[in-house]
Amino acid sequence: MTNALLIENATIVTMDADRRVLERGHVLVEDGRIGAIGEGSFAGEWQAERIEAAGMVAMPGLIDTHAHAGHMLTKGLGSAAEDWMDVTGRIYATATDPEFWAAEAALSAAERIKCGTTTAALLFGGGPDIMRTEAPEAAEAHLASVAAMGVREVLAVGPNRSGQNHVYRQYTPTSHNDIVVSPDRQIDVATELVDAWVGRDDRLQVVFSLPVFDEQELRGETVYRIACKVRDRARERRSLLVQDGHRDGSIAANDARLGLFDERSLLAHCIDLTEADRAVLKRTGAKVAHNPSALMSVYGRCPAPELMEDGIVVSLGTDAAAPDRSFDMFRNMFQAHRYHARHFSDDTVLPPLRLLEMATIDGARALMMDDELGSLETGKRADIVLVNMRQPHLWPPHDPVQRLARFANGADVDTTIVGGRVLMRGRRLVGQDEDAILDRALRAFRLAMARAGLSDRT
Repeated sequence: MTNALLIENATIVTMDADRRVLERGHVLVEDGRIGAIGEGSFAGEWQAERIEAAGMVAMPGLIDTHAHAGHMLTKGLGSAAEDWMDVTGRIYATATDPEFWAAEAALSAAERIKCGTTTAALLFGGGPDIMRTEAPEAAEAHLASVAAMGVREVLAVGPNRSGQNHVYRQYTPTSHNDIVVSPDRQIDVATELVDAWVGRDDRLQVVFSLPVFDEQELRGETVYRIACKVRDRARERRSLLVQDGHRDGSIAANDARLGLFDERSLLAHCIDLTEADRAVLKRTGAKVAHNPSALMSVYGRCPAPELMEDGIVVSLGTDAAAPDRSFDMFRNMFQAHRYHARHFSDDTVLPPLRLLEMATIDGARALMMDDELGSLETGKRADIVLVNMRQPHLWPPHDPVQRLARFANGADVDTTIVGGRVLMRGRRLVGQDEDAILDRALRAFRLAMARAGLSDRT
């Protein structure tokens, strides 16, 4: 037996088809996958690193189905959302280089590890529609940094919105030059990245993104052509197609004009949906990433419980890490419950198990990974989180599912394991220098702020 771990004496929340909870159970990990799981001690012969997990819950790694690369170094900038959008746009377009994206990626991955999030889907850019896909170097730097940290990631790359000139600044060691970025060039770069990362690292996947266009925009021939180009390239490669910001009829409009959606579509936010929108989701099998802490959930409501009643897969996303939120999926489970309980004046809406499903197995379904991730079952990849339950706010020790969904937070995660590799143990990163990650990110932040003429905000 090689590369083996044996987790013993844990309460195991499996999230398997029967939603079993095992008291004082074991999980044996071999070569990155779960080799055995059950109650009591492991009865077979083993030669493995042993993790004593008494007082802890072992559960599947959390899956965040909507977030953004870059935002770790723009959090807290701006007095309000509009100001933050302006600041972020200036930084992304005029002040970043590959080192910015690499340093930010390591910081982002570190936060996810420490919060128990083992898989996340990130758009490469965002905020005010600034996708850094004018060339592959920034995304390659991001991906290399994430690979070194050891987490799983789905990185969505694609074009900006058409109809306006996007000018980006590119830096050399001694100078810089400004270039006009076209959606067609971005689509070609995105395609190059998607193709380059097929089979390159089983923890990392690059997929396509596309802006959300409303019914009026879709009447334009340029928008129609760009959207069709991305749609066709995604389908040719059987890639996920990720969109950020559907609302109020946009799903039905994109379906009617483009036939855009299928089971590989992942649509974020989905607020104030029409009946036609909901019908398209149900018919096409498109998935929803619900972000209860996002600004869009302030501006409108995602009908997540109603969509799930329709049989639509609704996963949970943080929309992290800016302007005002973190990667803590436990906080988002709690917020999702309060968000919808308040709407219905009914505390039974989204019970604890349902919330945990959204953050684990339904997240895996949304990313088309449920054969490999999202539950602790023999044969699946060993993405496992150990949560320290021997704490005042998680006591007394009964109903672990309720305690996880209602009372836990990211700081309760003791151990994070991805593909059998221990990334954190006892709240300390394994094989990584956390101070070095923080210092590197600070240097990148200060340089970007200076380049953007924003040093007065540091």
